[in-house]
Amino acid sequence: MIRKERALLALEDGTVYRGYAFGHRGETVGEVVFNTSMTGYQEIMTDPSYNGQIVCMTYPHIGNYGVAIYDMESNKPYVRGFIGREFSADYSNYRAQQSLESFMQDHGIVSIEGIDTRALVRRLREGGVVKGVVAHRSFTHPEDPYGEFSVEEERALVARALAHEDIDGRDMTPEVTTPLPYAFPTLRSGKRVVLMDFGIKHTIIERLSEVGIEPIVVPAHTTPAQVMALQPHGLFLSNGPGDPSAPTYAHKAAWELMGLLPTFGICLGHQILGLAAGGQTYKMKFGHRGGNQPVKNLLTGHVEITAQNHGYAVDLATVPNGQFVATHVNLNDGSLEGMAHSRFPVFSVQYHPEASPGPHDSRYLFDRFVEEIDAFDGPTGGVVQKASAGKYGV
Repeated sequence: MIRKERALLALEDGTVYRGYAFGHRGETVGEVVFNTSMTGYQEIMTDPSYNGQIVCMTYPHIGNYGVAIYDMESNKPYVRGFIGREFSADYSNYRAQQSLESFMQDHGIVSIEGIDTRALVRRLREGGVVKGVVAHRSFTHPEDPYGEFSVEEERALVARALAHEDIDGRDMTPEVTTPLPYAFPTLRSGKRVVLMDFGIKHTIIERLSEVGIEPIVVPAHTTPAQVMALQPHGLFLSNGPGDPSAPTYAHKAAWELMGLLPTFGICLGHQILGLAAGGQTYKMKFGHRGGNQPVKNLLTGHVEITAQNHGYAVDLATVPNGQFVATHVNLNDGSLEGMAHSRFPVFSVQYHPEASPGPHDSRYLFDRFVEEIDAFDGPTGGVVQKASAGKYGV
């Protein structure tokens, strides 16, 4: 029988799960969340929206198809840690370059396997997301990696989780945004669109390019004047991590640009639009994370299966003057999943229509964005009309 190094997951409420070490040997702390996808673990680990979080995968076997360089959603992983029932040390996939464990070791991802993930997910669904610590025995006791953690050590890890800074109120976009603007290479000329990077995924940029858009990615703090100086045909507000109420500079920029350009927001970008118009967001109990979330399109009546990753939502009832109307709702809990401005060519969704690795039900939204750009003939007094409608005014 192969002996495995011991590891521990300690939650801020005092709950402790004992398992085995996997990936980089060490210790990590973050907000513990769960994802219900059966595949796509590499895309999840490299999604900047997971910055600061320890992700538990509900599917019991993770890692069997390895890691492929082509499936990276950013230049590095952003998860703070990873949790699974059973991680595969081996893999079988002609596209893969390395195993999941070697990938984790290369990038310093501390992980734990062998715990009851069903019990953990039930705890998170009933009590809400919590902060937690994943610790490897070999990190603190290299002379005895197979021993058990003492009661005192477990209590110390619980205390560390409790003392860790909350994601609530934190602006995490500076940790994930591009430091400098860059243009994404395209095979054909198209409509120039400025992509405000709050933690954008590579696949989103690729999908925009595929529908004939020339993407120019800019840092999160880019001002409206700098955006307009690029003479774009449209504006895109990306996904990203953290509390959407924190980056107030983004709210102000979105408000000042609203109505000047056709605008499409995804995830954090969707929330920023709601906040810019004077609305409010709220933290969900355990959020939506996975590739199997049912969303109803209120415009067509169709149900789309969507990929999602968010812990906050827009409260549409708080947006003043009916500026936005609902276009999509979540069929599990009725939360807002999409909205459109009542006067301007501005729309957004809470989920991820680029859906890498799938499903692809919502890719039509990228075509809709192009249609909005093609139909746009200028603001025509839009700035004056919105002056008293939102939070910031002009």
